[in-house]
Amino acid sequence: MLVHLVDGTYELFRHFFAVPPEKNADGLEVAAIQGVLASMLYLLGEGATHLAVATDHVIESFRNDLWPGYKTSAGVEEVLLAQFHPLEQALSAMGVVVFPMVEFEADDALAAAAAVAAADPRVARVLICTPDKDLAQCVFGERIVQFDRRARQMRDEAGIIKKFGVPPASIPDYLALVGDAADGYPGLTGWGAKSAAAVLAHYRSIDRIPDRASQWDVTVRGASALAATLAAQRDQAMLFRTLATLRLDAPTIASVDELHWRGPSPEFEAIAKWLGQPTLFTRAQTLARRAQPSA
Repeated sequence: MLVHLVDGTYELFRHFFAVPPEKNADGLEVAAIQGVLASMLYLLGEGATHLAVATDHVIESFRNDLWPGYKTSAGVEEVLLAQFHPLEQALSAMGVVVFPMVEFEADDALAAAAAVAAADPRVARVLICTPDKDLAQCVFGERIVQFDRRARQMRDEAGIIKKFGVPPASIPDYLALVGDAADGYPGLTGWGAKSAAAVLAHYRSIDRIPDRASQWDVTVRGASALAATLAAQRDQAMLFRTLATLRLDAPTIASVDELHWRGPSPEFEAIAKWLGQPTLFTRAQTLARRAQPSA
């Protein structure tokens, strides 16, 4: 079987900025919710059978306690934030497993669920559906891959190395050095994508990089300054790596069987009408009938 794990936060943001606004009969903005539900039905229509969507039920997480500059909900439009919880309810009613994260982030849930799914010998491949570079660390060979549905690009371990210059296991170290503006931490002064990739391609982790450039077994432009910066800011680099490392203990599933889509609940009909798109329910019903094994 194939397992699809979808970044619901990314999907909601993507649809919010990609589709025209639309209000339901109650005057509430619901266009992004409509878009995400339609996208999940499209995925199911393509043959997905085991599916889950992870969301940031609360944008802030434990990482905000570790670094004051870490991303928050500040600046996110209220009309977008207001669609998170109704989306989670709608997905659940549609029969899709939802991981609404509070202490953890949606990315943690995707990583944790991917680990559970990949450990099941019945699973042929796990597709983590998001372009978020944080999830590159979860890729494993051709068994766990990252799939950008919008760009229709799939990256296995070789693809991650080609894109970043380092293997998946080194992605947290890479992000710690170069920073991640989207998540709100700056990286180390002077370290860029090329220098971080070159050094980590050899040493694999920050812990193994010597403090002095004269001890390096790799040639990098500006090595002396880079080494001095790392030596002076190693504690900060380790903190940034902690921020970048996804947690496999986020609450998700105990078994991949929990992800098997069996169709919408009766409640989804009312939710689809509330959203102003009753055809979402009929489409889900049709797909559920098609998914049933022949007698």
